[in-house]
Amino acid sequence: MLFVKLSTFYLFYFALLGVMAPYMGLYFESRGLSLTEIGQLSAILMLTKVFAPNIWAEVADRIGHRLFIVRLGALLSLLSFTSFFFAEKFWQFAVIIFAYSFFWNAILAQYEVITLNNLGGQLHRYSQVRLWGSVGFILAVLICGWLFDVLTISLFPWMLLLAICGIVWASFFSLAEPTIQAEHRGKTASIFQLVTRPYAAIFFGVCLLLQISHGAYYTYFSIYMEALGYSESDIGLFWALGVAAEVAIFVVMHRWQAKHSVVQIMLIALLLTAVRWCLIGVWSESLGILILAQCLHAMSFGAMHAAAIHFVHERFSAHEQGKAQALYSSLSFGLGGAIGAIVSAFVVVRYGYASAFLFSALVSFSAYVVLALARKYKILH
Repeated sequence: MLFVKLSTFYLFYFALLGVMAPYMGLYFESRGLSLTEIGQLSAILMLTKVFAPNIWAEVADRIGHRLFIVRLGALLSLLSFTSFFFAEKFWQFAVIIFAYSFFWNAILAQYEVITLNNLGGQLHRYSQVRLWGSVGFILAVLICGWLFDVLTISLFPWMLLLAICGIVWASFFSLAEPTIQAEHRGKTASIFQLVTRPYAAIFFGVCLLLQISHGAYYTYFSIYMEALGYSESDIGLFWALGVAAEVAIFVVMHRWQAKHSVVQIMLIALLLTAVRWCLIGVWSESLGILILAQCLHAMSFGAMHAAAIHFVHERFSAHEQGKAQALYSSLSFGLGGAIGAIVSAFVVVRYGYASAFLFSALVSFSAYVVLALARKYKILH
């Protein structure tokens, strides 16, 4: 029952991402927004991850009840999103996305801590719990791809609402959490102290670069595929294939981690991420190459994320977990995602989709070089 409760939340949380990531750009395009405006809305979504997780982590550390923060964030996300149905102009969408994502982005980092604490001595099973998030993503992508193809992309807000309702339900269905011991409340290291540790600075910097490299993928991949002549259901299948590969890596990740260090896994994943972006940028018209590139999502997200979660859990003390997980989320998916969305918008408008993915390849390879040098000089090992 423990694993069912933990997994259910991930299922709905990433089902929401499965609705939003592939289809948000297509929806806003159908509403008449420009490529630049779509990139800006994507950047707003990412920017809230820069500060929201850290604000809520500070609150959670002080009150000692992370599950309360998860439930509150889920409810406020639902409340904020309801106004999406009445928005028509860019600035209205911008305000709504900022509001609801501020609360939505507060949730995951705290739930990761709850999950790891409840797994206890079975920490190696994290990837087997987390894979249900990937299953939720796949189901959402496939269902929405078929639905939007047969009916209309205008159903996008309703599917998002359904996913948010699922998150709210799952947050109240979830198990009780271990509370932070009273003597640790309010006594964690500051954010500045955490990020200025040499090993932490390198780790967070590499994660930042990795997510910058994902900017073109999360913002323009669907629009790029549509421009190449693929249908919405085809695009949904491409996204689903990537996450199916992610599920596969989660299933075997505990065995890989038993044989290789976290740093070694991250190096392999970063190098293959650079290869993936090159394939998408240059050979997306070839279905076979595109399928191969999407299978590499197992490395660019799956292996990297599982390794990063373990890195944070191992390298930071128990009473620093909330802030450390929040920093991982905010600096990588937040700041990195926002920079990636903004820069990719600039590159796409001026040089085209292919150039944006080649830029992504350069950024991810830069992350590989940074991490390789850090291991060589024993900053990370």
